[in-house]
Amino acid sequence: MNKIKSLISTIICILILAQFVEAANTSPESRLSKNVTNKILPKISKELKKKGLKLGEKIYIRIFKEESLLELWIKNINEYRLFKSYKICNYSGKLGPKTKKGDMQSPEGFYFVKSNNLNPYSSYHLSFNIGYPNRYEREKGYTGSALMIHGECVSIGCYAMTNPFIEEIYTLVQTALQYGQPYFRVHIFPFRMTRENMKKYENSDWIEFWKNLKEGHDKFIEYGNIPPNVEIQNSKYIFNKSKF
Repeated sequence: MNKIKSLISTIICILILAQFVEAANTSPESRLSKNVTNKILPKISKELKKKGLKLGEKIYIRIFKEESLLELWIKNINEYRLFKSYKICNYSGKLGPKTKKGDMQSPEGFYFVKSNNLNPYSSYHLSFNIGYPNRYEREKGYTGSALMIHGECVSIGCYAMTNPFIEEIYTLVQTALQYGQPYFRVHIFPFRMTRENMKKYENSDWIEFWKNLKEGHDKFIEYGNIPPNVEIQNSKYIFNKSKF
């Protein structure tokens, strides 16, 4: 009898845990996002298969401002592989970080996005909040909020991708989160972090900040195409190996 009670108790605990995990990774949905998912999933699944990738695997996003590119990487066993590069239709301001509300700048830095950051009811088709200001930016006293990656081609501090591109991006990030990825990283750089570009902009007011960003950029390569874990120490970004 005790064994049966113990078994029943274990099963109940497992069911409760499963419900908790499912709730934690539930993304908000709208009629639009459901229709988009149904439309995009068959197409995107075929493209993933051709590249040896799987739907629902962990994802990672990099943005390069000067090149107007958003890269979407998907994990394959022990490394991330570049799935697609999307042309950014529009972003605000010039090279350099966002520091205050109303400065018309698009952010640069290291961010992470959870399920509750997704917005299927966006005025710009579909969107997700990148999480500006992050801890580094809050410590610096930077202000502003609701900085998004979204559809359309209008930007007031956000990264506008057009509707067709955001539909693919949104579907992939939503699916990864629903499959159990607790959050995904969005790393935003002013330009390709090459020696040539660092030399080109060495007289910029932001060069020391960009050197710090380059450390994180280079760790991705050093760690074998695995995005680094990012922490803040002495008002600087520091990097170490992440679990995923």
